Amino acid sequence: MPRPHCPRCLRPDTHCLCPLIPSLDSRTRVLLLQHPSEVRHALNTARLAALGLNNAELIVGEVFADLPALLDRPGYQARLLFPGEESQALHAYGPAELPLLLVVPDGTWRKARKLLHLNPLLAALPRVSLAAGAVSRYRLRKAPGPGALSTVEAIAQALQVLEAPASFEPLLRPFEALIEGQIAAMGDDVYQRNHGA
Repeated sequence: MPRPHCPRCLRPDTHCLCPLIPSLDSRTRVLLLQHPSEVRHALNTARLAALGLNNAELIVGEVFADLPALLDRPGYQARLLFPGEESQALHAYGPAELPLLLVVPDGTWRKARKLLHLNPLLAALPRVSLAAGAVSRYRLRKAPGPGALSTVEAIAQALQVLEAPASFEPLLRPFEALIEGQIAAMGDDVYQRNHGA
């Protein structure tokens, strides 16, 4: 018989993260487009981000037929959070600047690129990126390259830059607990052998 799961955070009831998930306000609207393969992933950090931000929406799919309507948000300027030659570094909002509709593809790098390929409107958005050299707290996998962050880390960092001095650190609390829980479950010996420095 399967273990009962929390309907909100999708974790087993015994490891529910809901008490750690904040309810943060932001000027920035975050639109997460999640590849279907990520939904049942143990570290579904896009879901954690969507639950922790009041001005966020998570949509699962590969082809988003209603993308024009999703991107047409009066009072916001749509930007794709994704690296590329044309991407602009994020900066704090100026006094009269329109806030961003920050569009975040969620999946492995390969799956995220596939989402862009299947949704030309998405690929055509102006791109923004984070400052180089960010270090992920995700200690259970090797990052594919410098600056490779989990989805929730990338969003927290982006909001931290855009909306300084507001703090979005609480968004990472459930993520940290998730990692600590996985390390505890595997035991220190296994963790050190496979992931230790």
